[in-house]
Amino acid sequence: MARILDQNGITTAALELISSKGYDGLTMAALARSLGVAPSALYNHVASKDDVLLLVEDHLAAMVDVSAFGVEPWDVAVRRWAWSYRDVFSEHTPLIPVIAVLPVANAPKTLAMYEAVTAGFRDAGFPEEKIISAIVALEAFVFGAAYDVTAPDDIFDAGSLADQVPNFTAAVDRLALEQHPRPTDVAFNLGLEALIGGFGALRR
Repeated sequence: MARILDQNGITTAALELISSKGYDGLTMAALARSLGVAPSALYNHVASKDDVLLLVEDHLAAMVDVSAFGVEPWDVAVRRWAWSYRDVFSEHTPLIPVIAVLPVANAPKTLAMYEAVTAGFRDAGFPEEKIISAIVALEAFVFGAAYDVTAPDDIFDAGSLADQVPNFTAAVDRLALEQHPRPTDVAFNLGLEALIGGFGALRR
């Protein structure tokens, strides 16, 4: 059965296709099949795969919470934005390598997110010439942390080589003893607070 062929339907189908087949599985032909339409019908709505990716980028950006900028203190706003950003992309890790380098031109929801964050940094007294660099640094951390959410629990198990790396093994064992329900949250919080503290020191 054909789905409703509009931007929302195309975006939803593209996300489902990427989730099941990976980014390489997203082709215009495969997308048309998943929508139950001929490729020619799909091309009436999007001109290329890049157009589809812009829809996906905008869809994900709209899910990121920037509501605290301009309302809450700067550090609270950055914290809410970063946690939301990580949680959104931890559900869509196959897209991280694509979205991380995708131009934002003609992506209104993505640009709206960046506008809110940029204004929040500027209004908090952050040096304007460092705002974009700070956002890029935070995003790099967020994207890496999104991967970490999906990492296996035993990722740091040294196996039969444990005796050769005693300091590392002891630190891993100590972390396990802490019995945090989500060690990835602990790591993300630690890194994020360090970034907020470091960037906060730059505010005028």
